[in-house]
Amino acid sequence: MDIETFVNTTSRAWAIPILANLHYGIAGRQAPLLAATGASRTAFGQSMDHLISIGLMERNPGYGHPLRPEFRLTELGVQAAAIASKIDRVTANEDQDLLRRSWTLPVLTAIHRPSQFNDIKRTLRTITDRALSQSLKKMEARSWVQRHVDGAARPPRSIYRAVNTGALISSVAASEVSLVPQR
Repeated sequence: MDIETFVNTTSRAWAIPILANLHYGIAGRQAPLLAATGASRTAFGQSMDHLISIGLMERNPGYGHPLRPEFRLTELGVQAAAIASKIDRVTANEDQDLLRRSWTLPVLTAIHRPSQFNDIKRTLRTITDRALSQSLKKMEARSWVQRHVDGAARPPRSIYRAVNTGALISSVAASEVSLVPQR
């Protein structure tokens, strides 16, 4: 999976938990997935619609009377679900709120090695300065990212690196996601 597809996938809060639960074998119907993820119906619906629109999932008309529609992973969705499950395995339940923020996973993927602000921004072409700054601050507060100021450089510059849980997530994501967008 390339970085642009990864950014698009993680742009909805519940996309990664939905994909991970499908990978774990949770039935592809709304009720079991809602129960497994803990999402609200509205947020869940928006995430499902998004996953369908980007081609990771598809609707199956279902079976029985009345019809019980199901969702199933596409070929690309199976790959994305495998990545989501690997990320889910290295995070604790208390980390899920930060993990569901739209730029957390892409930023962690971009800083799999120490990086400067502009290097991260070049990797994630669609991120704004404000979104990147806020994301880094939130992860720094949670001790997922460490900021070091290189005072020897002129002008001094900040260098960010993933630490603790952030380093685990970063290594998993970076091993699965290509930082070069596909053309």
